Amino acid sequence: MKRIIHTKNAPAVIGPYVQGIDIGIMTFISGQIPVCPFSGQIANNIIDQVRQSLENIKAIVEAANLKVANIIKTTIFLTNLNDFAIVNTIYENFFTEHNAPFPARSCVEVTRLPKDVQIEIEAIAAVCS
Repeated sequence: MKRIIHTKNAPAVIGPYVQGIDIGIMTFISGQIPVCPFSGQIANNIIDQVRQSLENIKAIVEAANLKVANIIKTTIFLTNLNDFAIVNTIYENFFTEHNAPFPARSCVEVTRLPKDVQIEIEAIAAVCS
């Protein structure tokens, strides 16, 4: 049985999709752009955009009654691959701060993202024994 995940601690969806879907042992988190769920604002720098996207993912993971440590795969979409080193540093700090192992990951450069943000991150989390 699947359960739709929704939390006010992550931005509302801007299209015909959901924040996440829990299928029991796995939760699939839709791509999160760096919109602050409370103000609707988007930071104008890559550092804050990475942090906000990760915080949005964390909020959805927690709404599924999981933790950051349950994230097993992420995909990062960047509009400028020159930001890769900055993204890596913030990403590493995020998982380290949450005492979580690094998940498998892909990172690709794209031409454009919704709302003209610089980054979008999607994730898969799993119940691990």
